[in-house]
Parts: sequence; C-alpha cells; structure tokens
Amino acid sequence: MAKVLEPNATIVGRIDLSEGLAIFQVALDDELPEGDWFVPGQYMVIGVNNAVEPELGSVQRPMSIASEPAERGHVEFYIRRVARPESKNPLTHNLFRLPEGERVFLRPKPKGHFTIPGTIGIDDDRWRIYVSAGTGLAPFVSIVRDDLTHGRSVARTCIIHGVSRSGDLGYREELEQMDEDHGLIYLPTVSRPAECPDWQGRCGRAEDCFTEDGLELLESRLSLTAGSLGPDDAVVLVCGLQGTIGESILRLAGRGFVPAEKKIRKALQIPEDRTASLFFEQYDSEPVIDLENEEIVAGLRSDLGLE
Repeated sequence: MAKVLEPNATIVGRIDLSEGLAIFQVALDDELPEGDWFVPGQYMVIGVNNAVEPELGSVQRPMSIASEPAERGHVEFYIRRVARPESKNPLTHNLFRLPEGERVFLRPKPKGHFTIPGTIGIDDDRWRIYVSAGTGLAPFVSIVRDDLTHGRSVARTCIIHGVSRSGDLGYREELEQMDEDHGLIYLPTVSRPAECPDWQGRCGRAEDCFTEDGLELLESRLSLTAGSLGPDDAVVLVCGLQGTIGESILRLAGRGFVPAEKKIRKALQIPEDRTASLFFEQYDSEPVIDLENEEIVAGLRSDLGLE
C-alpha cells in the first residue's frame, strides 16, 4: 500500500510570480524552536500526498529555505514546477495544485552544509559572490536577510541571479532595495530577452558573468582592478543546476578558484593544502563536470596551475 503522510503544516501564503514559479510560505503546527533554529543556506524536506492519483501515495523532496531564522510566522520556499519530471509522482506537480490553507508535511529539522559557517566561515571578509540559476537563489536570500537582521554588512556581497525571463526574477524588488540601501551588488540577468522586450538589463545566463567580457563587467561593479578577481579577493558559492555550476567551475579555474567538492578534487589531484574557494549546491543529478573526459580534467589542472 502506498505511504500516506500525516500533514503537520499549512500553506499560509502563496505568491505566484509567473507560470509554474511561486513562493510558498508554510507554517508548522508546532511552535518553532527558540533563537536561530536553522543556519541560513540549509533546506527542509516538504512532503505532499497525491490527491489526483492517491494510489501513488506521497512524495517528499528537500527544498532550500528562503526565509531567515528570525521569521517566526512561516518557513518560505521559492519553487519551480518541474517541466519534465523524472518521477511519476513529482512533488512540484502535487504542490502546485494546492492553494493557501491546504495542508502539507514538513520535516521539522533543517539540514545541509551549504552555509557560510559550513563553507568559508563567518569571519571570512573576502567578497562573497553568490551565483544562482532560477530557484537556486533561495539560500542566498536567506543568508542576506539574516545578515541584515544581525547587523552584518552586505556591502561586499554580490548576488548574480540568472533566469529565462524577467518575470522569473523572484525577490527582485527586495534585492534591488538592498542594493540601494545597503550596498549589496545585485546582478540579475535574463537568457531569453526576446520574450520580455521591456527588459533593459543584463542578458545571458548567470555563468556568463564569468566569460572574459563578463568578468570585466563584474570587476567593474565590484570596484576591482581589471583582471584581478581571484580567490585572494573573493569566494564563489553557486546554487542551481548542473550547467550553471559546471560552467562556473570551468570558467573560473583560470582565475584560481578551487572547487570544494571531494570527487572533483580527487579527480584533479588537488593537494589537501590548496584551500577551496568555490562551493556549490546542486538541484539536479547530472555530474557538474565530466571527470571521465581526460581533456576537461587536463584543462582544469592546467588552469589551476597543477601541471
């Protein structure tokens, strides 16, 4: 018999940004723990029962938290309805059928290490470049919200957010306000500008900020000397799908940014004393780098000065 979940939370808010893209605000039945009950950058597991095909039972998936620990009324998630799901019982299809007031399951304990303490450490004062594709923005929204709540400066933080269309730029107004009021560098970019003719900002994918021309523009925004961006000045955190993560690794290797992921470090034979400066959280299962491709591996080793 298919497993059925016992709901323990309610959708108290739903903001639909565009077709198949929404912010869900979910309130647990039980009172949240006191204080900072999770670390910004972590995720929680959401579960729903399939009401249309109940024989399929329930489905659960991890989702990055977009709200900050200080938000006591709800936990917020920034979610895309998957267009071509791998499962016959996809979470997002079931979730997007639910309006405000519907019940869901939320595993109470947040998890994950894609956090500032879990990557670079809270005392690291380099530029923080957060690279997000689509809903990969969620953990970074949580992090910068928490920074401001605790009086930490975001003036050396840059958020790059790549989407298909301008209407997909979740949290745009909030981040633009942080840019204006607190010195956050917010760089939204749209990969299908022909479909949103009113868009007058950057065009291209998030990782295009790391092409030769993109890096020149990025360094200008960060007030860095042309050609100087490297791990001495900055650390890069990437969240999203395989393409954005893989291309970011490939394009930044020549600037000396060393990936933290263990399989990549092993394949590239990166010495243990070579400090990581590029971290990522992946939302799909495709390998970010084809480590069986000798040409790619050799190129990365050369770019990182390992040959």
